[in-house]
Amino acid sequence: MKKSLPGTSCIIVICLIFSLQASAQSGGTTTYKFLNLTNSARIAALGGNFLTIRDHDLSLALANPSLISSEMNHSLSLNFIDHFAGTSTGFASYGFNLSKLGNFAATMQYYSFGKSDITNEYGENLGQFNAGEYAFNLGWGRMLDSVFSIGANFKMIYSGLETYNSLGMAVDVAGSYIPNETFCASILFRNIGRQLTAYTSAGVEPLPFEIQAGISKKLAHVPFRYSVLLQHLEKWDLGYTDPNAPVDPFTGEVEKESGVDAFAQNVMRHIIIGGEFIPAKFLSIRVGYNYLRRQEMKVVSRPGTVGFSWGIGLKVSKFNFSYSRAAYHLTGSPNFITVGTNLGDWSKK
Repeated sequence: MKKSLPGTSCIIVICLIFSLQASAQSGGTTTYKFLNLTNSARIAALGGNFLTIRDHDLSLALANPSLISSEMNHSLSLNFIDHFAGTSTGFASYGFNLSKLGNFAATMQYYSFGKSDITNEYGENLGQFNAGEYAFNLGWGRMLDSVFSIGANFKMIYSGLETYNSLGMAVDVAGSYIPNETFCASILFRNIGRQLTAYTSAGVEPLPFEIQAGISKKLAHVPFRYSVLLQHLEKWDLGYTDPNAPVDPFTGEVEKESGVDAFAQNVMRHIIIGGEFIPAKFLSIRVGYNYLRRQEMKVVSRPGTVGFSWGIGLKVSKFNFSYSRAAYHLTGSPNFITVGTNLGDWSKK
């Protein structure tokens, strides 16, 4: 009699096979980086990566497909982010259920670079061009039993940068452990795939593959939920050469941290923490801290609130509104806006 692997084991095996093929990548070495942009105001407020909160919020499904549930049926989520220098991002998601096939979430996302000038070698203006990147995501999720859920996103990607175009395909695979309504733990393998057609004859580029994990816990006697998220688990050392680091007067080399300090720095760069205070059913107050973002983006003389984020969530009648700001740099903080509703509620008398 042949033995078959349980669903969770199959997912783990598939992910390990793909992850062995995808070497750890860091910033500047991959394409389609827009796939990792924060897609909802709630995620942005709690650190800007992904979340492990299973309360049937459709805006979390793109970042963690194992959260897709039957309660998202007929849900609609619209998300808009105004980035720097006239660039912007938008996400539109719709949740639906297909009988025995499971629960689905379809998302269309775009990243607009706005208009840019075309100039020749003499600086003469020859006109303007548009640039943008787009992805269609079809997410699927289901409960394996009473405590385990799995999910996956299938992504078709298009990028158009002036006369340079590219097509790609990627998959996210995730699993969650949900023993009760107050706790959730997830692991996510993100952007497993490849560039199908390259921008130039130089060849295809790797996608921004990443392994993430996290937990969330709602306290029993206090209206507060905390999240601890781990990013870039595929790569231990997330450090970089700091141009402001002290230089050894004898060797002229940059002095590097070592021992306990270096270990602690690496650990903290992987960690994102967030908290959600829920004083009433219709109100949420959210804060987050991303240590890696703060270390990479702060100005040493004026660090300010770089790496910190905050936001609020409101439920008004049949609508859910979320707003947040995340400090990326002293030059400004993007605004994240999410509006959600369940279309099925509008047909109920």
